[in-house]
Amino acid sequence: MSPAIQTDVDLAPLTTLGVPVRAAYYCAAGSEDEIRGALRWARARSLQVLVLGGGSNMVFVSDFAGLVLQPMLRGRSLVGETDAHYLVRVGAGERWHDMVEWTLSQGWPGLENLALIPGNVGAAPIQNIGAYGLELTDRFHSLEALDRNTGEVQTLDRAACRFGYRDSVFKHPDGRDLIVLAVVFALPKVWAPMTGYRDLTEALGARGVATPSPRDIFEAVIAVRQRKLPDPAVVGNVGSFFKNPVVDAATHSSLQARYPHLVSYPQADGRYKLAAGWLIDQAGWKGRALGPARVHAAQALVLTNPGDARGADILALARAIQRDVQARFNVALDPEPIVVGASGEQ
Repeated sequence: MSPAIQTDVDLAPLTTLGVPVRAAYYCAAGSEDEIRGALRWARARSLQVLVLGGGSNMVFVSDFAGLVLQPMLRGRSLVGETDAHYLVRVGAGERWHDMVEWTLSQGWPGLENLALIPGNVGAAPIQNIGAYGLELTDRFHSLEALDRNTGEVQTLDRAACRFGYRDSVFKHPDGRDLIVLAVVFALPKVWAPMTGYRDLTEALGARGVATPSPRDIFEAVIAVRQRKLPDPAVVGNVGSFFKNPVVDAATHSSLQARYPHLVSYPQADGRYKLAAGWLIDQAGWKGRALGPARVHAAQALVLTNPGDARGADILALARAIQRDVQARFNVALDPEPIVVGASGEQ
């Protein structure tokens, strides 16, 4: 099937940051054949191809001279069961939050802690998205991905995806040519609530919920996220801009001696995860602006485009924050979103 290729396309409506940026060519591909056709079309013209999901994890600093390919594959179905799990297959183009709500409506809980995360299903394993004590890898079975060089479809299990903290094989050289087509989730038949985060516990308590159901947690997570995070439809943002840094025990002990109220979480390997938002707040950036870009007043992890910021303005703000946190705490902050420049992904 011949793909529909558009020219000179405004990408701002297709990204949650909403900065002004254009793609020389754009294709919304609704099938594997259309994806293959778009790749052949770009290869024949020696064009770089950038795969765009829901646009919730990209910062464009300049126009893109190649082809932006957006897989829009749909479909949600139960494809199997084990003694312990329901196996649910979801197309890469499905909206993540809609899919989470659908699984609950079908009686297959397990993803409720990840409610209201923006973006599409296909991008979720690339980032190994996570929130409120749960990561995608915890509910992952396998995925199907197309190799853009060979056109072959591969099935990758959890080990092959090499999931880490906001990381996966897809962010590394041996996985960057893979385009996610569909994800299969393993949702538990014996469900147990995950309510270890204080914000979530408080939200449930405020609702008078002592023994939460999956739907209770789903609604509480939505309430917490709506209170703390700006709606991208109102204020442009890519959610948490920085990863929570992980430090060794000695570094953590030294920081805690200097800052008794340091917010941190012990890890299974003996290290500690620091709250990047707390570090940024202590460095004086919460609610501050640099040019037309601003740090959100309710959550210092979120950098926003209040209206007329460009990608370069967001990056300038991010780098200023990184410098100040490094100078004050000797801790490096790594960005979560992908930065796309004139020559593609950076």
